[in-house]
Amino acid sequence: MAKPREADLYGPVKRFLETQGYKVKGEVGAVDVMALRDKEPPLLVELKLGFTLALFHQGIDRLSVSDLVYVAVPEKDGRAAQKALKDNVKLARRVGLGVLTVRLRDGHVTAQADPGGYVPRKQPKAAKRLLKAFDRLRGDPNEGGATRHGIVTGYRQDALLCARFLAVHGPSTGAKVKAWAEVPAATKIMAADHYGWFIRVSRGVYGLTDVGRKGIADWGDV
Repeated sequence: MAKPREADLYGPVKRFLETQGYKVKGEVGAVDVMALRDKEPPLLVELKLGFTLALFHQGIDRLSVSDLVYVAVPEKDGRAAQKALKDNVKLARRVGLGVLTVRLRDGHVTAQADPGGYVPRKQPKAAKRLLKAFDRLRGDPNEGGATRHGIVTGYRQDALLCARFLAVHGPSTGAKVKAWAEVPAATKIMAADHYGWFIRVSRGVYGLTDVGRKGIADWGDV
């Protein structure tokens, strides 16, 4: 099968627009495709074989001419391609561009998004999780990027506080660690033992493992 060319997109896009009542011409000035319908603003389409930053720049430039600007790319198969398409459509919508995909084997065109202002749907739960993560972090351990260990989370900081308390005071109840180390989730953290730092000594009482002592040493700079 011959390697696709940008020109292969033109015919399907032209037919797609003509079925909607547009008069279509290619290579008008610097524009790949221009379409007119009645007294409406011109509809402009930029053709490319894939999403690139240059394509988005080009599309954004065309918005100074008309509010009806699309970018058109070949449709691709596969899970990775579908995820990339979803992400690129989201970006296009954020900057006011429409997106067309062309199935080259039969010329079918799909409008993935139309041009226009985009207001993202808010996600209150995600915002709440971010606020909680912000409040949980003590200080700013990731200032300037990740530490030598990677990203420091509030959970890791809380686990370190529990481990340091046990290193000093020995096996203790979750309630005691919670109150003295000021870690509200102390019992849950020690019971879950995601890092292998803690061991249950008796009911409600937890101690520190050798791995936990090493963790304190390794993460001493946090």
